[in-house]
Amino acid sequence: MKAYKLFTAFKVGEVGLKNRIVMAPLTRCRAIGNIPNGLMANYYQQRATAGLIITEGTSPSPNGLGYARIPGIFNEAQVTGWKKTTSAVHNSGGKIIVQLMHTGRISHRLNMAEGSQIVAPSAVKPAGEMWTDAKGMQGYPTPKAMTAEDIIATQAEYVTAAKNAIEAGFDGVELHGANGYLLEEFLSPISNVRTDKYDGNVENRCRFVIEVAAAVAEAIGKGRTGIRLSPYGVAGDMPNYPEIDATYDYLSKELNKLGIAYIHLVDHSAMGAPTVPIEIKKLIRKNFTNTIIICGGYDKESAEADLESGLCDLVGFGRPFINNPDLVDRMENNHELCQNLKTELFYTADEHGYTDYPIFKAPIVLQIQ
Repeated sequence: MKAYKLFTAFKVGEVGLKNRIVMAPLTRCRAIGNIPNGLMANYYQQRATAGLIITEGTSPSPNGLGYARIPGIFNEAQVTGWKKTTSAVHNSGGKIIVQLMHTGRISHRLNMAEGSQIVAPSAVKPAGEMWTDAKGMQGYPTPKAMTAEDIIATQAEYVTAAKNAIEAGFDGVELHGANGYLLEEFLSPISNVRTDKYDGNVENRCRFVIEVAAAVAEAIGKGRTGIRLSPYGVAGDMPNYPEIDATYDYLSKELNKLGIAYIHLVDHSAMGAPTVPIEIKKLIRKNFTNTIIICGGYDKESAEADLESGLCDLVGFGRPFINNPDLVDRMENNHELCQNLKTELFYTADEHGYTDYPIFKAPIVLQIQ
């Protein structure tokens, strides 16, 4: 029988993992009042056989709560709520890190508390619309261009959130620098048209991301700090631009200098997004000497192939974990995967399509006497 690298132990930064399977971050919108709860703790505990769980996007700021019912980690109630999840996962032998996701301009005021504001590098309105519980689908507003003071304050919010994450029992944090949210908005010359030290060339557009990563790594340790990137991704109205390769070449080299634990590359081409060129994946792999996670459209065999080739060290699985809470056991034992994925329940508010997917049960074989 073939020995799969996928099921071997691995250490990413300071965190030891029992296998190389990562549960990718999946927005599920169950945090009523933006506070993590017991239902969420149950959901993550069910999936604790993953080598590493990365939580759904969790805002470091009231200004980053762009979607309905997403969690935050910027106040005491949220930290207390997250402790239920980290305890549940750790008690089941798992490891879990929180993804810090500031939604930036991908937001709507109806999803945010009074006194918060929609901020972005520049006042560039994204195309498209998003769900609000109050009025259904609504178009994106034009964000406020961040001042120099806003940039400093937002960086401080990331640091505070990272410290809160450690207090809440997380094994580390992942900065969400992908999918059109705040960090990636700084990287693109389409969403970032500033005229200060945060725009004008590749180095300046990468500055905010590097400063946030450096500050978080200093606060909680570089071995507990990772980042998610989506080169060539178009989510969040992020059209491709001529300097993409140069941007991620420079950024990955600078992140390597920081010595953070990992880079997590997301490739949504399996869901209809543009193909992420293998060349950019290989470039980042060459530039960054610590752990590389790649996520997007994998099955057991394709994950093993990319691990064996050295393209990555860990493989992320997203949607398969939704309807297969025991995904690791199913893959390791060659059990059939559940195909009943209830997409209409992805972002609802209760347990249906969330914690009610079954684990695999082997058929009973009757012995004829």
